[in-house]
Amino acid sequence: MSEPAAVVTRDLTKYFTAATDLRNFIPRAFKRKPPVKAVDGVNLRVEQGEIFGLLGPNGAGKTTLIKMLCTMIIPTSGEAHVDGHDIVRNGGSVRKSIGLVTGEERSFYWRLSGKENLRFFGTLYGLEAREIKKKIDELVDLLEMGEYADRRFDEYSTGMKQHLAVARCLLNDARILFMDEPTKSLDFHSARKLRRFIKERIVGQERKTVIFTTHNLQEAADFVDRIALMDKGRIKALGTVRELKEKIKNPEATMDEIFEHFI
Repeated sequence: MSEPAAVVTRDLTKYFTAATDLRNFIPRAFKRKPPVKAVDGVNLRVEQGEIFGLLGPNGAGKTTLIKMLCTMIIPTSGEAHVDGHDIVRNGGSVRKSIGLVTGEERSFYWRLSGKENLRFFGTLYGLEAREIKKKIDELVDLLEMGEYADRRFDEYSTGMKQHLAVARCLLNDARILFMDEPTKSLDFHSARKLRRFIKERIVGQERKTVIFTTHNLQEAADFVDRIALMDKGRIKALGTVRELKEKIKNPEATMDEIFEHFI
């Protein structure tokens, strides 16, 4: 029996109710704002072992899509399976299969060291103390965090924080990793080093799947196996860079030209 695809979505859609203000309580005087469609009928299939990029401008719906696939928010309609598990009916099984990296620093405890943060999250994952210690030692070595793993998080540089976020998502040995703009705010060399680590170690050696969001055109071209161009909640185009060039009938097209054609 073949293993399930990493991610499959069918007409996945998410509406958000407009923010409530005084006008919502006086319907006769003001019109109620319609719901906002953040993700609009998305159909995707991501295979195991792929680096799959979601590329689009700010507000395109990339983060909302990732949050639905990670069971952080419930879709309005449609369906999705992650590692073969339904994101609504089998959320617990989904969460055991995934790791999430974001640029959200507030999810860490600033007065704790890197290792102390990892121990805390390892406990949340239900790992035993001995297993947590072994896993942390492996990740500190793997991510070359030895020089700062025992320092307080509030002393970390942006690059150190991103490495700690990657370490956290690898704690539970997740098969599928969602990375929401992990290179955001990193300098050129730090971003390149992180991308190399993801491609060579996490995917190349560990054989994991990475779904990666970015609005950096060149990053997408150089890093991912396939790209979904997303705008206003919809997938505008999907394929390898070569396939996207073929679709616009320009084999010499730059990423800027591809992006401008579809978005």
